[in-house]
Amino acid sequence: MDNVAIIVDDLAAAIAFFRELGLELEGETTIEGPAVDQTIGLDGVRCDIAMLRTPDGHGRVELSRFQTPALMRTEPADPPVNTRGLTRVMFAVDDLEDTVARLRTHGGELVGGIARYEDSYLLCYLRGPSGIMVGLAEQLG
Repeated sequence: MDNVAIIVDDLAAAIAFFRELGLELEGETTIEGPAVDQTIGLDGVRCDIAMLRTPDGHGRVELSRFQTPALMRTEPADPPVNTRGLTRVMFAVDDLEDTVARLRTHGGELVGGIARYEDSYLLCYLRGPSGIMVGLAEQLG
């Protein structure tokens, strides 16, 4: 897998959120033109993109903010976890409670609560800027 794409309405806030998770910003650019239109099946695309790399270097998150065409909204605005399609991206963290506290300063809100799964993990889902949902997992022991 090369990357996971996430469409946002506030690119700067989303970048700050993922940088707080430890991802490194590789770069930002704006894309447009016939090849972009053809690839994604929309006309008149102009899109700002930021690419961030995970700390282990094995994964990337592509954040995209469409200038044109206008961003489409989903209903409800913050769909529940059992909504069809890609609903969250999971990240391994060393200290889940500290990570949640840091992400809260970037608009992160717990979806439920922090749960302990047997003696293996602390887990939670957190919603961030633009309704982005991430899962966090701290391995115990």
